[in-house]
Amino acid sequence: MAKPKHILVIRLSAMGDVAMTVPVLCVLAQTYPEVKITVLSRPFFKPFFEGIPNLDFLEADVYGEHKRFGLIKLAKEAKELGIDAVADLHNVIRSKIITKYLKFKGLKTATIDKGRAEKKALISAKGKNISQLKTTHQRYADVFEKLGFPIDLEKHIAPPKKRLSPKLNGLLGVEYKKIIGIAPFAAYQSKMYPLSLMAEVIRELDESDKYRIFLFGGGKKEIEQLKKLENPFANVTNVAGKLTFEEELALISNLDLMLSMDSGNGHLAAMYGVPVLTLWGVTHPFAGFVPFKQPETNQLVSDRNEYPLIPTSIYGNKFPSVYDEAMKTIAPEAVVSKIMAVLT
Repeated sequence: MAKPKHILVIRLSAMGDVAMTVPVLCVLAQTYPEVKITVLSRPFFKPFFEGIPNLDFLEADVYGEHKRFGLIKLAKEAKELGIDAVADLHNVIRSKIITKYLKFKGLKTATIDKGRAEKKALISAKGKNISQLKTTHQRYADVFEKLGFPIDLEKHIAPPKKRLSPKLNGLLGVEYKKIIGIAPFAAYQSKMYPLSLMAEVIRELDESDKYRIFLFGGGKKEIEQLKKLENPFANVTNVAGKLTFEEELALISNLDLMLSMDSGNGHLAAMYGVPVLTLWGVTHPFAGFVPFKQPETNQLVSDRNEYPLIPTSIYGNKFPSVYDEAMKTIAPEAVVSKIMAVLT
């Protein structure tokens, strides 16, 4: 069978998962410039893929036009674009329906192996003799290898920083300082550093007067919390609810460092080659969700002597009741020290 010339890449879900596809697709496009790529995802994520050569975007309205039987309509739309292969990077019911339909139509397909058995074993080990699993980025890369396109993720070249608008330049101010982004929220409380401790981190960074700090988040409740976090500090700006998504991405691309939880914002920063310091609660870097190309030294994990069962969950949704305070064992001083070391 001839090598595919036009690959449909399916990744429909959460922001962080979609963001993790970006560096992989950059390497794919760089390694095989003759191959056309069409990404099938939610419209909100389209800005992620700007600048990747020979890449188009197909919008999936899975809660509206493409709900249920609309998935077949979506598969037909994809086929009309001239695709001849499918890379299913999601492996859920929706993506399986699209992939199976296109396979039935004669297209070559490959689906991600999420490593469910290995991840289950990691959790079942109750913290004993745990070891690093394959990264999600490599699992994505493996799908393209199945289609005949092996790629070396070490060859990734970070894209250039996005141009800052006058509005964003105004936020940065005229005095040069290193720019830090802080994204203190996560999908589950068990993955979120206590805001009282984050305030201590921010206070120490602010008092040094070396940094401009931007707070990221979304939703009414988070915005209100970030306003309170911002108020006491001269060098801190809450940008949640104040920027378009494109402006937010431009600002993130210009950061010198992002401090995040095990959450999507860390993956957004890593897309642009920004150093990311990640704080881990009941989840663990070994599950394979470390932001792209970030070293082990940038992963601050809760104290496993005090909380020996970590990781208790892959996504943070399952943990013994006392484990919801595990992140308190990461000292603010340790966070600040690591930030300063990375930025030195």
